Amino acid sequence: MGKFASWLGAGLGFTLGGPIGAIIGFTIGNFVDGFKIDGFNQGQIEYEKSRQQQARRQSQYGQAQAGDFEISLLVLASVVIKADGKIDQRELDYVRQYFVQMYGKQKANNAFKLFNGIIKKNISVRQVCIQIRENMAHASRLQLVHFLFNIAKSDGNVTASEEEEIKKIAGYLYINMASYQSIKAMFFDVTDNAYKILEITKTVSNDEVKKAYRKMAKKHHPDRLQGLGKEYIKEAEKKFQKIQEAYEKIKAERRFS
Repeated sequence: MGKFASWLGAGLGFTLGGPIGAIIGFTIGNFVDGFKIDGFNQGQIEYEKSRQQQARRQSQYGQAQAGDFEISLLVLASVVIKADGKIDQRELDYVRQYFVQMYGKQKANNAFKLFNGIIKKNISVRQVCIQIRENMAHASRLQLVHFLFNIAKSDGNVTASEEEEIKKIAGYLYINMASYQSIKAMFFDVTDNAYKILEITKTVSNDEVKKAYRKMAKKHHPDRLQGLGKEYIKEAEKKFQKIQEAYEKIKAERRFS
């Protein structure tokens, strides 16, 4: 698996084992052409256990490894793309382009080669999400859900089945309903969206609006993803901007400063 980590170009910890590790092993063994991986020996197994323990300790401080986030993202993206019963080329193109923008063409090609294998496999969403939530900080899990909505909307329309799948994933990841609705509202232009993004209702006072903004700014601040690298900081900044825009919109409507 060390060879695999080098091939993808990312540090890996908890995703080397458990349900996600099994998916990776199956994919490499069956779909990824031009890449060979030796069978596990006892030394590799012990190494995996050590890496998983390290990743678990890191996750307690919100420092999930970038490679684990990438693999988790690929697995969950494959679930959302298949949610409406078909694989839309526009969604596949979005995932590829996203990785090109994030990592450059070579690493993106390797990631997408893996993704093409993952998407062909039936996945236990619940088991995968349990593994992620036990090893990944809350801020990183929020970012995963945000990315999944990005994918679902890449073809111009989030279908009911896609939305339901993301909602189910969010629940398994222990993302509460208010946080889920907040992220969802960032992708739809409907009445009271600004309030939903800040996880409040229109009946709250101006002071409560300010308090909600401070709370949301803290929860979604890009610095919470510092351990994942600058690529993810840039993505988190887009989400953070939506929160700022929602606050400014409410301020303008209510005419307070």
